[in-house]
Amino acid sequence: MDSRALWVKRRLGVIALVAMFVQALSAEVGSPVQAAPQAAQAASAQASAGREAGTKPAAAGVVRADPERWRIIDSQSGPVNYYTIQRDAERTFLRGSYQPPNKKAVLGFEMPEKSRERVRRLEWSWRAIKLPVQGDECTKGKGDSAAVLYVTWRRFLKWYSLKYVWSTTRPPGTICDRRRNSFVAQDTVVLESGGPTGIWKRESLDLTREFREHFGDSDVPPLMGLGVMTDGDQTKTESTGDYSDFVFMP
Repeated sequence: MDSRALWVKRRLGVIALVAMFVQALSAEVGSPVQAAPQAAQAASAQASAGREAGTKPAAAGVVRADPERWRIIDSQSGPVNYYTIQRDAERTFLRGSYQPPNKKAVLGFEMPEKSRERVRRLEWSWRAIKLPVQGDECTKGKGDSAAVLYVTWRRFLKWYSLKYVWSTTRPPGTICDRRRNSFVAQDTVVLESGGPTGIWKRESLDLTREFREHFGDSDVPPLMGLGVMTDGDQTKTESTGDYSDFVFMP
């Protein structure tokens, strides 16, 4: 084989590899969350009203993770998307409503690239509607939660994640299920526990401080995004949780 033919063969090989990488990356991004019919109509009406009223843009550096911007993470989810966009008199929100024997499903929000190294704080609201029976995030085989929020950073090939949970049984402040290896570092942190159910709670995190306290590294890598999960696949019980008003701030 002459040098030109060899060069063409190598170029085709590179193109094929790039195509495979793009295909694999695209497969990670699933379908959007579906709005319940009545919620979709209400959300559309609200958006139109906002445009007509000249809604003010977000403050400089602020990022809002609106319900319509979340997607199923295919690699972490079963075939059933049990999340919907709903609306009540006060807000539009994501609802996760797990029913056995479905496999768990995870929704993800990808942080815009330009904001990954700028945001420092996160606020959001959530509530437990139905707690999985005997759910216990620190016990193997019982690790189900009415509501979970993952905060995720990445440095090169290593992913760092803090899993904040609304637990059925563990008290707030519990830290468990620590995982450490060359590619993953993760802690589970109980923020809320038990009832009363159906009550919204507002949470606030200093993301820089949280990362440093849990991972012992003053150099905080870029923030890649969030994940939410409501599950009951280990306890095989129903579980329901709501999520709303995610706001990142510098």
